[in-house]
Amino acid sequence: MLPPVLRVGGVRRLRPCLRPNSRGHFGRGCVGAHRAHPARVRGATRRARTRVRSGLTAPAGKSSAVPDVLGPSLEVVFCGINPGRWSGAHAAHFANPRNDFWRALHAAGFTPRLYAPGEQYALLALGLGITNAAYRTTPGSGDLRRADFAGAEERLRSLAVSLAPRAIAFVGKEAYRGAFGERPEHGLQARRLGEAFLFVLPSTSPANAAVPWEERLRWFRTLRALVSPSSDS
Repeated sequence: MLPPVLRVGGVRRLRPCLRPNSRGHFGRGCVGAHRAHPARVRGATRRARTRVRSGLTAPAGKSSAVPDVLGPSLEVVFCGINPGRWSGAHAAHFANPRNDFWRALHAAGFTPRLYAPGEQYALLALGLGITNAAYRTTPGSGDLRRADFAGAEERLRSLAVSLAPRAIAFVGKEAYRGAFGERPEHGLQARRLGEAFLFVLPSTSPANAAVPWEERLRWFRTLRALVSPSSDS
């Protein structure tokens, strides 16, 4: 049986259902670890309205099944390549239970505990946000076309100038390549957007299983040290 749903800002979302297992993954269909509090629902609605006013929603002619998680003066905005089927179905970033994003975020010290995808708006209180380079939901990133990235660089530049994050971190080389048309290496980039520095992380997708967990975590910890040099990582 599928979990019950609730509405946030007019969008149907799966209600949180299960705790993470011993490997830090969530069960099938699970996008959260606890019931949504009414105040959190109201806060999510206010944030959605703020994004509409700021012009940082999907460009005209494009729509996203997964809303941006954005706010002013964040430490890091993580930029994925595009929503996969799991994320599109649950309206939550990195929702595939085999995706290591949430696990890496916690292990690197960005979050005080392991968050579930359905808790994505709680990241704002930690100075973290999430967006995507392309908005179209696909089975895999290989199904994207160049046209899906049209305007991505300009949109990210507008985000950097208007919201002033300290860093924009691309979760995977292809996310950066899609936005800028360049092949990057992992780590800090020479390019900047506004005052934000750019950083490329390994993809956390299960399709990137050739990169070991320890290697992915090392880059997340490197980013953490850059934005919070006094933190224990």
